[in-house]
Formats: sequence, structure tokens, C-alpha cells
Amino acid sequence: MASSATPYGLKPVKRADGLPYAGAVTHYKIDPAGVANNIFYGSIVQLTAAGYVELADGTGKDLTTNNFGGSSIGAAGVFVGCEYVDSNGQTQHSQYYPSGALNAVAYIVDDPNVLFQAQLDGASSQADVGTVTGFAAAQNATTSGNTATGNSTMAIDATVQTTAGGLLIMGFVSATSDAYPDVLVKFTTGAHRVTMSTGV
Repeated sequence: MASSATPYGLKPVKRADGLPYAGAVTHYKIDPAGVANNIFYGSIVQLTAAGYVELADGTGKDLTTNNFGGSSIGAAGVFVGCEYVDSNGQTQHSQYYPSGALNAVAYIVDDPNVLFQAQLDGASSQADVGTVTGFAAAQNATTSGNTATGNSTMAIDATVQTTAGGLLIMGFVSATSDAYPDVLVKFTTGAHRVTMSTGV
């Protein structure tokens, strides 16, 4: 029972078509010169105009200014680890991307049909199944995760949207009576770059 707020971003668990999620990821480059923020396991990332991934700067609470990439740009997917070259020239494999790491390759779940488990930031009810929402707040370079675990600490907004939003609530993982229920969500059409008709 989730009686306390312990959010962890988005964890891939299965596909919307009923097939299991088999761990498939796509390798995306992070700017080889490094970026000035951490990216944690379970974070949503966006694609830059230069073709690299970075932490998404929108909440997903709408599909325009607060789409996950902001300014109508959809998410590239969910970050689930990376590799980078450390200061000794050694390749490191990591749960999260540490700020400034060079020549990094991110592992991204970019299939828009994957369902993710996430925690809401407050009470909910069965009526929220089929509604849309987004992150409770925008991801932040330093406060959106835990460097000890490498995991995101982002929660999903329990206040659902009455208009377009970035994440569709597909069902509950924990009891609806929990103070902070765990839910299954997927990207909505237009919130993921694969389902958009425009480029970055």
C-alpha cells in the first residue's frame, strides 16, 4: 500500500497490445560535449534540434506549451540508463547520466505503445482510468532524481486534465484507496514524437 509519496518516474512494464515489455531500448546520443544536468532512470527525454536527447522541459499537461518537449515538441521516450566516458577515459555504464559526462549514449524506451508504471502525487479514484495527466511539475536538472540510486523522483499529477494531456491513465497497479496510488500510463497521441506530424 502506497501510504507515502515515493515517486520514481516512469518504469516500463508491458505493452498496450498485451505483449510483455521485453526490455527493448534505442540508443540515442547525448551531446558529446556533455549537458549541464543529470538525467535519471524513469525521466522523460526530448530530442533537440541537433538530434541529441536531453531532459524534457515540459510537464505534459497540455500538447502545446507544456508538451513534454515544450512548444508542441513530443517526448523522445523514457531514459533507462546510459554509457559515457569518464575523466580517466574509461567507458562507464550507469543508471543515470551525471551532469557534464562526455560522449554519452542514452538508452531510451521510445516505443509509444509501452505502458509505464508511475506514482500519483495524491489521492485518485477508479473514475480516473481513461483520463489524461502529466508530471506534477517540470523535471529539474538537480532535484528530479536521486544520485545515490540513479532513479527519477518525479510524480504524476493526480489532478487529471479535462483537455489534451501527455499521459493517458490506463489502470491502477495499487488500490485506488491508497494515498498515493501507482498507475499504468502511456503517451497520448501527439505527446510522443513518433505520433506527431511535425519535427523538432
